[in-house]
Amino acid sequence: MPTAPEQTDLSDKLAAPFNAIVSRHRAALMPMLGGSASAARTSLSNDEAVRKVAVFCYPLLPGIVRLAVKEQVFVHFVMHHRERLLARLTVDTALA
Repeated sequence: MPTAPEQTDLSDKLAAPFNAIVSRHRAALMPMLGGSASAARTSLSNDEAVRKVAVFCYPLLPGIVRLAVKEQVFVHFVMHHRERLLARLTVDTALA
């Protein structure tokens, strides 16, 4: 089980690639979260919708990250940090 400093380090390393994926694949991600910014904000409480986003994004991570971080760990990370990670999607969509 990772220690608190290891968890913080992992969060820092995964957040940037995840944010890049969210920015690049917004059109594919939004239907998984309801299609609009307001529906996406509501969907953040839906574990299945957030899990679909995480599973969709995992193969899009850089190969070196996928070698170091297993899919299950990545999905858990996204589920645990969903508000912070997907806030960018809902805010950017509202502006677009």
